[in-house]
Amino acid sequence: MVEAPVVAVRGEVVHEVPPEIAVFSVTVSARDRDRQTVLTRLTERAATVRTLIDSYGAAIERRETGNLHVRPELKRSGERGAAYQGSVTATVTVVDFTVLGELMLRLADQDQVTVAGPWWGLRPDSPAHRKARRAAIAAAVDRAREYAEALGARVTGLLQVTDVG
Repeated sequence: MVEAPVVAVRGEVVHEVPPEIAVFSVTVSARDRDRQTVLTRLTERAATVRTLIDSYGAAIERRETGNLHVRPELKRSGERGAAYQGSVTATVTVVDFTVLGELMLRLADQDQVTVAGPWWGLRPDSPAHRKARRAAIAAAVDRAREYAEALGARVTGLLQVTDVG
């Protein structure tokens, strides 16, 4: 029995589309000799940041708090702490880009606040993903036909589709 030849190809496509969301992070920090003071300052600063973000209402799709760090700063001579340093980070997803710059600048103007981003993106269920997948499959089929024709053959069927990632 003679096996039919197999042509394996990869289809890729790039579509430039406008972003649907912008994501940035905002980190509040505190430092003091007393651990409880650091925790209190972090709580107060995080509340101020949360209130400011929430004041933008529907422009904000999501605000997620995470990554709390509190650690001692040790003296050179051993395990005794000289001070405590802490931070807490929130990730903010914005859907109204007209307020994005203003919001980020207002946050960056707060005491002991670091702002990073934005990172532009699409929602997981965006129609742009579907359009790109379909175009990638069409590109792969066209490529497979070109290879088959170059070999004096033709594509007669599809064996496998794999979506990497």
